[in-house]
Amino acid sequence: MISFAKIYIRWFNTTVKKTGSSVKDKIVSKYFETTTVKYQPKRSDINVLLNRIKVNKKSESRKKLYFSAAASTGILLFGLIIF
Repeated sequence: MISFAKIYIRWFNTTVKKTGSSVKDKIVSKYFETTTVKYQPKRSDINVLLNRIKVNKKSESRKKLYFSAAASTGILLFGLIIF
């Protein structure tokens, strides 16, 4: 019986060797980085924040409108079924 590991498949062996070495290189290169990341303070633009608030208000009002429409439709259907 021949083991799968002993079978010579050229394309498969070269593919596995290439991926193994690239992963190894990535792991090792992480430890040899000499550049330091400088701290960059987070900045917030007031216009972006105001626009986000405006969009949130619109979406909340639409959700309230959809909920009230669904609730009133449910009550109307319930009333039609009973009476």
